[in-house]
Amino acid sequence: MGADGANQVSLGGRLVERSALRHTPAGLPVLEFRIAHASRQIEAGLPRQVECEATAVALGQTAEFLAAAPLGSAVAASGFLAARGVRSRQLVLHVTNIEFLEGNEDGIQTQEQDGSQT
Repeated sequence: MGADGANQVSLGGRLVERSALRHTPAGLPVLEFRIAHASRQIEAGLPRQVECEATAVALGQTAEFLAAAPLGSAVAASGFLAARGVRSRQLVLHVTNIEFLEGNEDGIQTQEQDGSQT
């Protein structure tokens, strides 16, 4: 697979755990957190109940929004998967877009791409 291989993930769930907001040496906010997901999916033509937790990380304004969100908040997150680090190949969802699904009729959405934010 080349450098242009697909790596896009969308996951809905609840914010169940998060670390303290920290900053990179360059001053960029970073937040590690976990999303608990539950849904019914169809696999091989049969319904299946799916429950899991995903480890995720957010940077910049997205990290700041998540740091202020109450635990238990319903979210829809999207981004890409990457290894935790050089020594750990464990997958982590790098969230580039987060939408808070409760408390606002239209939700609150953030998106970061190429340094721009909406």
